[in-house]
Amino acid sequence: MTLTKKLAAEFIGTFWLVLGGCGSAVLAAAFPEVGIGLVGVSFAFGLTVLTMAYAIGHISGCHLNPAVSIGLWAGGRFDAKELIPYIVTQVIGATVAAGVLYMIASGKAGFELSSGLASNGYGEHSPGGYSLTAGLITEIVMTFGFLIVILGATDKLAPAGFAGIAIGLALTLIHLISIPVTNTSVNPARSTGPALFVGDWALSQLWLFWVAPIIGALIAGFVYRWLSAKD
Repeated sequence: MTLTKKLAAEFIGTFWLVLGGCGSAVLAAAFPEVGIGLVGVSFAFGLTVLTMAYAIGHISGCHLNPAVSIGLWAGGRFDAKELIPYIVTQVIGATVAAGVLYMIASGKAGFELSSGLASNGYGEHSPGGYSLTAGLITEIVMTFGFLIVILGATDKLAPAGFAGIAIGLALTLIHLISIPVTNTSVNPARSTGPALFVGDWALSQLWLFWVAPIIGALIAGFVYRWLSAKD
């Protein structure tokens, strides 16, 4: 598969993840009487990954996330020369999706961009008022767990055909745990797209949602490589 086709698939997949996941949070989470709430948003994020895993997994690997690409590289599963193109494309896909979501959401009377567009945050911008330290720990640990599931589910020794289900459910679980803390990132591209439109506090706190997921992904990649090595 050519790199151009891989990047096109990553753009589409990351666009779908941000539009579906963040869109559910912005448009449907608190919709009068039939709002989907935290559980619904968690499943929406999981479903975006699950559906794209089967749609584009055979083309690009369905990373949709700079931390995933970096973690797969650390785990010996991804070529370093494709890291930067993948990451740039993922961020572009996320940003375009955030732009589409903004155009949709702003069509409702009373919409205010300052509400966050599902941006990630800590302190006063954490949904539950959690601190920077709590957010840092949460994002590192959740990304670590996510990458362990990804690396394990896609291992050549794992049951074939079920990786997308495991990965999608893992992301759902991660959101169920951590939405109250940081609004859940574990994905620097997902965080960057909305933050670029919100600006202000979302941009000033964006660093955490690059640093923490990358740390968690690197640790997971090296740990899984050690776990799976033949002694």
